[in-house]
Amino acid sequence: MLHRMALRVLPSLSLAVTENSVRKKKRIVMFVPGLVAFAVYRFAKLLLPLSEPIVLLAVSGLVSLVTALFAYRVGRATGWGNILREDGNRLLTWLGGWIGFVYGVQLSLLVLALLWLVGYDYLKHPDGPAMMAIIISCTSVARDAFEIGHVRKVTLMGRPFPTFPDGVALRTMVGNHAMQFGPWVAVGLVVGALGASLGYLVEANQVAALVQLSAVALLGGGVALCAYLGGLHPQSSWIQGLSQTKPGELLKYWWWPGLSFAATYYLVAAGCVIFFLRQPGIPTAYAMACGGFVTGMMALYCYYLGFRRQVEEQQGHTMSSALLRCPFVMGILGKSTGTGVSMTAGSSSKV
Repeated sequence: MLHRMALRVLPSLSLAVTENSVRKKKRIVMFVPGLVAFAVYRFAKLLLPLSEPIVLLAVSGLVSLVTALFAYRVGRATGWGNILREDGNRLLTWLGGWIGFVYGVQLSLLVLALLWLVGYDYLKHPDGPAMMAIIISCTSVARDAFEIGHVRKVTLMGRPFPTFPDGVALRTMVGNHAMQFGPWVAVGLVVGALGASLGYLVEANQVAALVQLSAVALLGGGVALCAYLGGLHPQSSWIQGLSQTKPGELLKYWWWPGLSFAATYYLVAAGCVIFFLRQPGIPTAYAMACGGFVTGMMALYCYYLGFRRQVEEQQGHTMSSALLRCPFVMGILGKSTGTGVSMTAGSSSKV
């Protein structure tokens, strides 16, 4: 889900995909695949045992794969011939495999885990959760694939972006700056594992999972915030960035993407434990492993986002009023880097 964070956190990408004309078209792109996914679910239900987690996730992944390719084409606003010639197999394979299949499976696990957490167990009542898992994952994949296609279209029209959300820049950073982000990942591993261990104090499965989720989300958001500032100020100190930013603005980033995505990733991991391993809850050992992994990954991802934000600044990319749609960008980025962007009361992140 790093691509999702990049599309909203990095100013150049956020500006491109939140223009009014793009958002209007995106709503249609999300609505149509949702209807198709419902029809696919009704048909698949007659032929396949969707009560089996592997079968359900395979169907969801395949539907999301096809959705990603077609939504990307709509975002690119050109024919398949041009797409194959201009984008190449590597980009399309990444789009279909990662943004389509893998991301769709992750979102389905997220839906199933959320429903289990509130007492609606897919393993006991498969129909409703299965339908929601397929439809919600399909619409979300359509949204993101469309945005990526639009970014690619704008790039080919002569407006380059410092960061394309395909993970290439992340792999480059991992290879060249391991000493800088390594301590953040180590802190995330330890903090996340310790936070998730608090579920040991509770006996009821759902309540214990809620305690684990809350601890990982709260602590993961804090680590993500500090790691972002570390990547944004690699030559100075993250503490300096922390002290120069208003508490309200720090809270906004801690909430999104920090806490939100830490919770999201933990729910996906919890879904793997509950539905793949058929556990009645999330045992403490599994919870600690999942919590450490999630928080460490959030530390890496958010350091990367700060690092790429610094690259954008060095290349002369500045803020725009259109970026005020994203509460994180308008606050933490603007204030901590001296761009002077002010907060706007009552604003919220939009699709």
